[in-house]
Amino acid sequence: MSGQSRKKPFKIEAYKHRVEVDPKYADRTWAVIEHAINEIYNHNASGLSFEELYRNAYNMVLYKFGERQYNGLVSTVTRHLKDMGKAIESAQGSFLDELNRKWTDHTKSMQMIRDVLMYMDRTYIPTNHKTPVYELGLNLWRDHIIHSAKIQTRLVDMLLEQIHRERMGEVINRGLMRSVTKMLTELGSSVYQEVFEKSFLDVSASFYSGESQQYIEVYNCSNYLRMAEKRINEEVERVSHYLDSKTEPKITAVVEKELVETHMHRLVHMENSGLIPMLVGNMYEDLNCMYNLFKRVPSGLNLIKDVMASHLKETGKQLVTDPDRLKDPVDFIQRLLDMREKYNEIITKSFHNDKAFQNALNASFEYFININNRSPEFISLFVDDALRKGVKGASDDDVDQVLDRVLVLFRYLQEKDVFEKYYKQHLAKRLLSAKSVSEEAERGMILKLKTECGYQFTSKLEGMFNDIKTSQDTMQGFYNSPYGNDMADMPAITVQILTTGSWPTQNINTCILPAEIVIVCEKFKAYYLGTHNGRRLTWQTNMGHADLKATFGKGQKHELNVSTYQMCVLMLFNSADRLTYREIEQATDIPGPDLKRCLQSLACVRGKNVLRKEPMSRDISEDDAFLFNDKFTSKLVKVKIGTVVAQKETEPEKMETRQRVEEDRKPQIEAAIVRVMKSRRVLDHNSIVTEVTNQLQARFLPNPVVIKKRIESLIEREFLERDKADRRLYRYMA
Repeated sequence: MSGQSRKKPFKIEAYKHRVEVDPKYADRTWAVIEHAINEIYNHNASGLSFEELYRNAYNMVLYKFGERQYNGLVSTVTRHLKDMGKAIESAQGSFLDELNRKWTDHTKSMQMIRDVLMYMDRTYIPTNHKTPVYELGLNLWRDHIIHSAKIQTRLVDMLLEQIHRERMGEVINRGLMRSVTKMLTELGSSVYQEVFEKSFLDVSASFYSGESQQYIEVYNCSNYLRMAEKRINEEVERVSHYLDSKTEPKITAVVEKELVETHMHRLVHMENSGLIPMLVGNMYEDLNCMYNLFKRVPSGLNLIKDVMASHLKETGKQLVTDPDRLKDPVDFIQRLLDMREKYNEIITKSFHNDKAFQNALNASFEYFININNRSPEFISLFVDDALRKGVKGASDDDVDQVLDRVLVLFRYLQEKDVFEKYYKQHLAKRLLSAKSVSEEAERGMILKLKTECGYQFTSKLEGMFNDIKTSQDTMQGFYNSPYGNDMADMPAITVQILTTGSWPTQNINTCILPAEIVIVCEKFKAYYLGTHNGRRLTWQTNMGHADLKATFGKGQKHELNVSTYQMCVLMLFNSADRLTYREIEQATDIPGPDLKRCLQSLACVRGKNVLRKEPMSRDISEDDAFLFNDKFTSKLVKVKIGTVVAQKETEPEKMETRQRVEEDRKPQIEAAIVRVMKSRRVLDHNSIVTEVTNQLQARFLPNPVVIKKRIESLIEREFLERDKADRRLYRYMA
């Protein structure tokens, strides 16, 4: 063989003999199926043979009569639906009941018909892109029943009437309503929306618009909010029982708009019951209700926040500018603390601790607390009061809680360096008079301040504690030395050695000490300077205190706890029974204001009047005379005589403190300018002001005018120079 022959692939050919079908087969078979459909609709399906019907329907498709069967199904079902439509239209009883019954009959019938025509459903319909049998039944119901003008209008009216009756408090058949609305959703979401939902939302908007207008005129804010909350909950419940779940956000939006958004400004500002009366009266539940409702509408929470902030600023401004409140700094700060705690609790309980509301609270407090430039001083006085011994019923934990609360106010201060000045003064007095509640509490407060402001803020305060500890060791060394050993018949002395840079600057008002005290002071001075080279001691007599033993008439003895100034005055009466104000002033050299306060506390305070004044009056004048009070009595052996002091600074003292603060700020501002220019090299004036302010605002807000002056000073000292080409620019000179 010259070549291999190719094998042909094996193939089974179709049977080519044509099957002849009876021309009347399709008519006869369809007649059987049509009769069965009629029987199904007439509830007579029990006598049908579904196996035979299935086989006939199968053969119709097999023998290419699928189209005849499909079209016949459409016409037969349509005929039955038209009959149903007439029955529904003429229903005398409950229209919805009749509609629901016919719908149930139709769906059951279509399920049975679908089973009979299953083969057509699976083969003919997908191949020819026809609508499946059951879905076809739904579409025909939609077209001939629901879209029937008479039925659709009556259906919508009946549904809306039932809903209105339920809104007015009547009980309706929710099961029937659920069946009817479910029918609409099964026909397609567009059918439900077009036929029912759109009308439902429009009618609801009209209903709630009218209701809100009616109630806003007669209800107070609280009752109106409760009504609105109740209505929203009712609509949510209604949807869950018999409406489509997708309707919920739409209907709640309608109710929120008509009941809340439309009237929210009127509700918030409602006289005697709006937001401000709720805030004043701590009406937590009503405020929470308002918050929850207003959260649902655009700008609702912003409205509450803005009105609350405005009220806070106005109330706070009245408080910090009220002259009567400024008379008592401790009460002034306590009221601020109570006010903040009140609103913080409202935000926590009623406003879900909303960050925006917390920020509004902080901004409001920062606004009004800095209106009063004495706020730093008053906060320091409040802390001073809390940390002094003798705070009634205060444990360490109580004091710590008070300090934590007042620290919140401290954060609002723009002039923290002013607070530092006052705090240093008050701490010095507590430490030197040993009147702190405890060293642990004092150090705890300093640690809190260090956490807030950094080490630089508290370094000098910590130095003050170190001086007290060092002083104790120094006194122990003094009494163990030869200087202290020969003091058996001399007054005992305790000296606090204060480092000049760490303690607040004091005007040195050295008075003339009694001779007995001068001898002891000289001994200590000799000891101290002998053990410490290159140091200088300056006595701060205005900061000391003393214990005196005094004998009054009838041999009554008392131990008097007094200030150093008071001691100097009282010891004058060892050699004189009567002294005038001018004589005392000349003998002691105590500054006039201090001497008057000293004499006032010795002669004018009931129960502590160890001196008598002539003439008797509450105020001290330069023409007064003073006598030792022989008739002084007290149940206590130890009598503490405090000095009458102004708790707040006097105007000259205040000006002096402010001047010291301004002087202390100058090097800080200059250091910040140099830091900025060193990193940027060239910068315009406004940018320097901005960056310096950002660096220093944790301690104080520098005045732009002062910044400009410090820049000029730095130019004079050749740290900076103006740019030769552009005079608005500054250059750093290395």
